[in-house]
Amino acid sequence: MLNKKKLILTTGLLALAGTANAGYEIKLTEKDTITFGGYIQGDVRYIDGNASSTLVNDDFWIGHATKEDISNTRFSASSSRVNAKYVHGDITGFIEFDMYGGGGNEILTNSRHPRLRHAFIKYGNWTVGQTWSTFINTSALAEAADFGGPLVASGFVRQDIIRYTAGNFQLAIENPESYAGYKGSAGYGTQDALPDIIGKYTFKGDWGNVAISAVAKQLETASGESESGVGYGITGRIKTSGKNDFRFQLHGGNTGRYVGAAAATDLVGDEVEESTSIMVAYRHFWNETLRTNVFYGNQQTDESDRDRTHWGINIFKNITPKLQYGVEFGNFEMAEQDADSNYAQLSVKYSL
Repeated sequence: MLNKKKLILTTGLLALAGTANAGYEIKLTEKDTITFGGYIQGDVRYIDGNASSTLVNDDFWIGHATKEDISNTRFSASSSRVNAKYVHGDITGFIEFDMYGGGGNEILTNSRHPRLRHAFIKYGNWTVGQTWSTFINTSALAEAADFGGPLVASGFVRQDIIRYTAGNFQLAIENPESYAGYKGSAGYGTQDALPDIIGKYTFKGDWGNVAISAVAKQLETASGESESGVGYGITGRIKTSGKNDFRFQLHGGNTGRYVGAAAATDLVGDEVEESTSIMVAYRHFWNETLRTNVFYGNQQTDESDRDRTHWGINIFKNITPKLQYGVEFGNFEMAEQDADSNYAQLSVKYSL
């Protein structure tokens, strides 16, 4: 039996080393498999204007930027990622890292630290660990050369969750965090007593999908008071002609940190923030190897009176099924600060 296991493992490792698809799945036993994946990506990005996304070294736009003059060219491979999935019968474990963990320098070595993206266990209808929030519909995210696309108006949160799935319905309790709320005496760590509660129902078919989601939060304000917040989302990806598709996201209410990647906070002082955001994207295939995406995202808030927009257009070309390059042009704007920047980006990606 031991020799048989060794033979299966050796065969899998040879496949891993000797094929263009990197072997992906290695069958260990009749019930056990391990799968490796990820991609390697190199980016060249130029930004010009008076809005700088300095929080992430201008590698990509989030929903917040600093108003300052910038004319910057940056090379980066930090979006590259690796993952592994282990399946034992009905149990699945998944872990993934990218290279946005910080550290390193651009003087000598350009070192980067791994950053945990996902680490979860799935058994039957249950999912436990860190992964995409139940509030998020990842199929509705725009395809972009920019690492996150129009995050300013997209649902985008990964965190620790306990989720139950029954068909198209999902219910979860997730890690709470009153963004811009009360901080302890040490200056960090919000005191949130109750987890966030999230429900989502997804309509699916050959036509695509539409998801309706809601999040309920108990927030701790800047003065230590307790306030409640409720946000909603209607998101989806609809197939059009051929392989083309239309993606959309509409969010409203007290979505706070769940939408916009820092475009909105949960709280402004003792007031619960209310915001409205819309994201639309269309992907068109010119042929089997050439496609274009056009996207637009905008979020506006009530308490902080923010107005943030990100739009872009790109074209991707597949040299092989696993190797592609793309070029993207776009603009990020903070209208309430009279700040915006244009950007151009070249990306080359090899999927493992």
